[in-house]
Amino acid sequence: MELIKQLRERSGAGMMDCKKALDEAGEDLEKALEFLRKKGIAKAAKREGREAKEGCIQLAVNKEGTEGYIVEVNAETDFVARNEKFQAFAKAVLDLIICSKPADLDALLALKLKTGTVKEDLDELSGTIGEKLAIKNFNIVKGASVAGYSHMGGKIGVLVAIDAAGQQDLAEDMAMQIAAANPKYIEPSEVPAADIEKEKEIEREVLAKEGKPEAMMEKILIGKVNKFYEAVCLVKQEYIKDDKRKVEQVLGGVKVTKFVRYSL
Repeated sequence: MELIKQLRERSGAGMMDCKKALDEAGEDLEKALEFLRKKGIAKAAKREGREAKEGCIQLAVNKEGTEGYIVEVNAETDFVARNEKFQAFAKAVLDLIICSKPADLDALLALKLKTGTVKEDLDELSGTIGEKLAIKNFNIVKGASVAGYSHMGGKIGVLVAIDAAGQQDLAEDMAMQIAAANPKYIEPSEVPAADIEKEKEIEREVLAKEGKPEAMMEKILIGKVNKFYEAVCLVKQEYIKDDKRKVEQVLGGVKVTKFVRYSL
C-alpha cells in the first residue's frame, strides 16, 4: 500500500493502474513509473487539470431505423480532433456501444476495446498524442422511427425518435430542426414550472420599468410565455424549412418521443 501511495503521488495515476504497474514491475517503483509512462497513464493523469473542449461526435442508426447511437469524445485542440488515430478511436468506441449497449459511462469505460479497456486505451492514446482526452457522454435512443443528423463535420450531432414506423424522412427533418434550433424540450408540458416563473419574473421587471399598468401586465405576460415556449420547445418552433409553419403542424398526429443533441 505504501508503494502504491508513492507511485500515485509521483504519477498522478489511479490506484488500480498503480497496483497493476507495481505487479508488472515486481514492486520496483522506478520500473512501475516507467511502465505507466509507456502506457501513457502517467502523462494523461498530469493533464487532468486541463480542459478537453474540442473533439468529435460520432453517431449511427441501425438498418431497421429503430435504434440510434451517439458518443462525444473530447480532445484539447481541433488539430488533435481531426487526427486519424483520434477519429478511429471514436469510431471504435461507437461500434462498441452498438454491439455491447453499456448501461452507463462507467460500464462503457470498463469494456474491453483493443489492447485493454476503453479507459486504458483512451489513456494510452492520450499519452501518445500528448493531450487530455475524454469520453464525455453517450446515448442510445429507441423508437418506432429513429434518425440521426451530423452537422459541421461532427461538431453537432442529433438523434431523434418519433412514434410512427417507417417515417425516416420525417424523423431526419426533426433531427435537422433540433440541430439548427437547439430546443431544450419537446413540448410546453415538459418545461419546469420554476423556469416559467423565472421567465415571468424577468419580464415583469422589464414591463414595470416600461411603466406598463398591472392590469395590462398579465395579458402581456401570456404572450411572453408563449414566445418563451417557441424558443425552448421543439413543437412550438418555426419549422426551418418553412417559417410559415410550426413544427407541430409538420408533425401532424406524429409525436417526437425523445431527442438527444450534442454540441462542441
